[in-house]
Amino acid sequence: MSPTSQPTPVPEPDSAPGPAALQPLLPSDPSALAGYRLLGRLGAGGMGVVYLGRTDTGALAAVKVTHADQADQPDFRARFRREVEAARRVVSPWAVPVTGADPDAPEPWMATAFVPGPSLGEAVRAHGPLPERSVRILGGAIARALAAVHAAGLVHRDVKPGNILLAVDGPRLIDFGIARATGETGLTSTDMVVGTPGFLAPEQAEARAAEIGPASDVFALGCLLAFAATGRPPFGTGALDALLYRTVHDEPDLAGLPEPLLDLVRQCLAKEPAARPTADEIAVRLTEDTPGAPADWLPAPVVSTIAARSAAMLALPDIDATEVPTAPPTKSRRGFLLLGAGAAVLAAGGGAYALWNSRRDGSDADGKPPAPKPRNTWAIGVLADLSGPAQEIGRAQERGARLAVERFNAVHKGKPFTLELKVSDDRGDRGGAFAAARRLTSDPSVIAVLGPTSDDTGINALPAFEEAGVPLLTTSAGYNLFTLRGETGPPNTTVLRAIPSHFMAGTFLAWSTTLLPQVRRPGVLQERTDDQYSWQYVSGARFGFRQAGLEPHFRVVPGRATDYRSILGEMIDAGIDTYVHCGVRSTAVLAARALDELGFTGPRFTGQHVFGSKFLKEAGSAAEGWFVCAPVIDPVQRAADTKQKPADRKATQDFLDAYRRRYGADPAFYTGESFDVVNLVTSWLSSNAAKGPLTRKGLWEALRKQKYSGAMGGYTFDKNGELSGVGTFLYGVQKGAYKFLGAAPAEPANTKSGKS
Repeated sequence: MSPTSQPTPVPEPDSAPGPAALQPLLPSDPSALAGYRLLGRLGAGGMGVVYLGRTDTGALAAVKVTHADQADQPDFRARFRREVEAARRVVSPWAVPVTGADPDAPEPWMATAFVPGPSLGEAVRAHGPLPERSVRILGGAIARALAAVHAAGLVHRDVKPGNILLAVDGPRLIDFGIARATGETGLTSTDMVVGTPGFLAPEQAEARAAEIGPASDVFALGCLLAFAATGRPPFGTGALDALLYRTVHDEPDLAGLPEPLLDLVRQCLAKEPAARPTADEIAVRLTEDTPGAPADWLPAPVVSTIAARSAAMLALPDIDATEVPTAPPTKSRRGFLLLGAGAAVLAAGGGAYALWNSRRDGSDADGKPPAPKPRNTWAIGVLADLSGPAQEIGRAQERGARLAVERFNAVHKGKPFTLELKVSDDRGDRGGAFAAARRLTSDPSVIAVLGPTSDDTGINALPAFEEAGVPLLTTSAGYNLFTLRGETGPPNTTVLRAIPSHFMAGTFLAWSTTLLPQVRRPGVLQERTDDQYSWQYVSGARFGFRQAGLEPHFRVVPGRATDYRSILGEMIDAGIDTYVHCGVRSTAVLAARALDELGFTGPRFTGQHVFGSKFLKEAGSAAEGWFVCAPVIDPVQRAADTKQKPADRKATQDFLDAYRRRYGADPAFYTGESFDVVNLVTSWLSSNAAKGPLTRKGLWEALRKQKYSGAMGGYTFDKNGELSGVGTFLYGVQKGAYKFLGAAPAEPANTKSGKS
């Protein structure tokens, strides 16, 4: 990074700090900071110091501390706070997480998970270029990390070998010191070159601030891949001005790059941002044909370096007991102690894993546990799919929860406790869902969790919540077994479902068709891609049509079926006048196209797993005229609905205004409901904080009894934790967009007998 382009408070060393680089503390250094015992120095610069810290549980962290004179400079704290906020907004297993921070301290500090492996730059300099498979896995993981950065509305702006740490379970992206919200130009001069020459995009090299965006990180990733595979930067080395000139005007030197990687790297290094692929696209292209597991992804010499450093970490001296001083700290920085709760990070086998550990027992000599002490900080957890097939919903849920937590802290500033948001990405992977849940439930500060995004991951994660007694509130998982355990099973005391079950949603869908008087012979297709979902929807629809006095024509097909023209042609020949699709989005697209080709003009209905922007995009004009039932409301349309009570419209508008200020756009579907559900929890917490120490015990029942009115409507729950009322809403596809038509009916609106 050039001397003129360093807004980051404490520069990270280009080679990752490890035990070999650990230097002893100086007499002027503190011995402890915010619950971290400092073991040595990892790096230092004109703006501050990076220490190796350890909690009383033995977890290691890199603790960045800035000098007080830097903190007093104009705009400094704003930059540091932005760095902390940026790092916290990025949720990815391939980005090193923040474990604690205080931008408002006399000497602002931030702690991140410590990875004992070398940086990519150090590894390549010591052991040479990486083999093709290693480069693919490296690039795929960093591309996923950047996708999370971009999904959070940020641009990293300094993707370089020194900011990639290597662990045996994969690489980690670090340092958000100069990350910036997309399109943001504040706090930095518009003619300042920000980043590291040799790994800058042309728009960065020429300081074209308005053009710097996610595609700039993609260009840097292309440089990174070329460096990893060849051992040299694609635009050479030397004087900074020469590097910047070559980046803008010259073609990259890719000699020696493996042939299968050439095309992708060239696309990443396109001079025009619009010509580059997205980070998500790169992740797929780099990993789709990579064989084997990532455990052996690095060459043996690099693994040996990681192992040696990990062993050195385990050999660090034990921490002596430290008593909390009763008097104010002295002016000497050694012994300066700020009490805080840092998240624990265990360095194991070279990888850094977040382990949210409880405190030590603390029992007295008689074995009696101490009386619970009020916490200064509690956390709301989010278990969501942020990088898998349902990431569009998961990211909306995370944003809604984050906005609710920030609102609570702003309104309740100075009250007995503050709230944090702790997020765990299950990636839509049912195999890793339990571990993703345990990252939250084993953290004693997490009092309730929003999630899951999907049925499959939720069912696998549920035992973790049941074991820990942590309430789980979902705005998108409709599988009936979350709340209904059968006559012989234990009652639900864990899940509050803020949407109808799939069975009830299928019933409301069937009743929605009866709003149209011409419906007499509906055709119901059950396709079995997601068998539990489609079966429950069909079961609900069967019940609903029976209540309406209608006799549907049912058809069941396997999930692998693709010839929807023949399937639906048979249903049309059987005399159907309405089509109801009980299946997933991909097959609804096939059905929409087939119905268009067959000239079917009757109404077409479908449910939750089809609803979303992808159906509109993939089905195109064939989506026109479809009716889709979903458990969410468009807040923009709700705020504009003059039929709403003034107080309800104001609540919705206040949410919209807050979201637009925070994210600069209108909220996606599922954001408002997630905002409401977290506010349901926080409203109870704020009302009961003064009554005694808050605990998880009894919280599910207390929340279940709440009658909460939020931005998207009212929420009450029955004895099983199910949402009371309808909770399903009807949309029509008009001109390529969803038009909100209102709530689904609570009973059949039109039957053969003429009931209305």
